Amino acid sequence: MIEQFSQKAQEELKSYVYILIDPRDNKIFYVGKGYGNRVFFHINEAIFNPSGTEKLEIIRAIKLENLKVKHFIVRHGLEENEALIVESVLIDFLTFKDFAEIAKISNIVAGHYSFNQGIKTVSECEILYNCEVLKNEDIKHNILVININKTYDNKRKKKSENPIYDRPNIYEATRGWWVLDKNRAENSDFVLAEYKGVIRAVFKPEKWVQDIENRGVKRWGFEGSEVTSKEILDIYMNKEVPKIRGMANPIRYFEKILVTNKGFANDEV
Repeated sequence: MIEQFSQKAQEELKSYVYILIDPRDNKIFYVGKGYGNRVFFHINEAIFNPSGTEKLEIIRAIKLENLKVKHFIVRHGLEENEALIVESVLIDFLTFKDFAEIAKISNIVAGHYSFNQGIKTVSECEILYNCEVLKNEDIKHNILVININKTYDNKRKKKSENPIYDRPNIYEATRGWWVLDKNRAENSDFVLAEYKGVIRAVFKPEKWVQDIENRGVKRWGFEGSEVTSKEILDIYMNKEVPKIRGMANPIRYFEKILVTNKGFANDEV
């Protein structure tokens, strides 16, 4: 568990709203707002400040059991006045006496912005903004990288009179439908979903198909499953895809690197 953000992450997070959770019962005990490393300040405060506030007493009790406070960023990338509003809404919502039991909120927008501004652990925030670049020499397979910025956000979706928002499905956002080279696609071991420049999911394609009735013969999609192997995910997940200036095509192919006596061969093609 990280104890501070890198400078790059701090700059990208801007003002944010956070919650502290007691690991003993997984309940929220504090809501706050701030910027920089503010979310971590309370731990040191509990150590060096002798005052007996409820917040500090909870943190001290957690530390006595050799446990760690859980930190979550609820929303970030905010202006200070926006963070103040979000903080106040959360506090009101969590402390209002008639909301002691909350259920059946199926028509709430669930998961939208989850990859960028949505609720995250502090470790996920650090990974999001300070992730490693996917280097050619790290690529161990033939891979097809698909940028899903448009298909995941789906801003063109028509609004109904009584909308019920579904959690965005990253598999459906990635699997189709694309103008691509079928032979090169079929030669790919994995398909990587790239959102906002970072790999968010890895899929194993089993079959490439066309939706001729709706999209014609030029567009292809795959049927497959999400990869859960730690060995594969460690190579590709949460890695930043190198940018190519002026490139608008959402499809990119990478071939595995072959080590020869002269060094590396087979870069991105």
